[in-house]
Amino acid sequence: MLVLGIETSTPQASVAIGSEQGIVASALVSRGASHNEFLLPAIRFCLDESGIGFRNLSGVAVSLGPGLFTGMRVGVATAKALAQSLSVPIVGMASLDLLAYEVRYTPKTICAVLDARREEVFHAFYRSSPGGIQRMSDYMVERPQQLVARIAAQTDDVLVVGNGAFVHREVFEELRAGVEIGTVSDAFPDARSLVELSLPRMFREDFDPLYQVRPLYLRSSARPIAWERIRGSRTA
Repeated sequence: MLVLGIETSTPQASVAIGSEQGIVASALVSRGASHNEFLLPAIRFCLDESGIGFRNLSGVAVSLGPGLFTGMRVGVATAKALAQSLSVPIVGMASLDLLAYEVRYTPKTICAVLDARREEVFHAFYRSSPGGIQRMSDYMVERPQQLVARIAAQTDDVLVVGNGAFVHREVFEELRAGVEIGTVSDAFPDARSLVELSLPRMFREDFDPLYQVRPLYLRSSARPIAWERIRGSRTA
């Protein structure tokens, strides 16, 4: 079973093709081309260089976010279009899950944290489990200082991974002893992890209905926020 993975929820976009025997091809970009410019040529490159055609794909996996608004929309729309045109199943997974999965062998509590801009971060807590990870909290968006307080309240040692810890380094450097900040190589979710995580679901036929695959938004858009302010001012 060959699965195409698409991850575009962060400034680093990636695609990968793999099976239960491993990753066949992958491509990644973190600067220069926009996600929209990178995605389809990267998929074509991976297919051509590995000698695979679109019709050899058995499924599509896509990162749903949370992450950057435009990147999520581009990735999800492309994945859905490919799944529909090829008549193959689709699986959506959270970007924070992918980030935590990449450090699944640590005995520490994992805090996956991505920069959400607007002086906020997306995050969730995990722990290792047989065969992968187990999420211990909801997906959340809040200010870095609030997350640091949550981490400090943990009784176990914590491994913090993701670019959110680097963007807000001055805040995270105040963390107590027993809290480790991950490396730059673990800063972004990767399509290779997406393929690996999605394969068990593909084999179980635990697919997502195409109409239910949509970006994972953790906060209201600017327009609803503005509307609430206007409505509040009228009733004041």
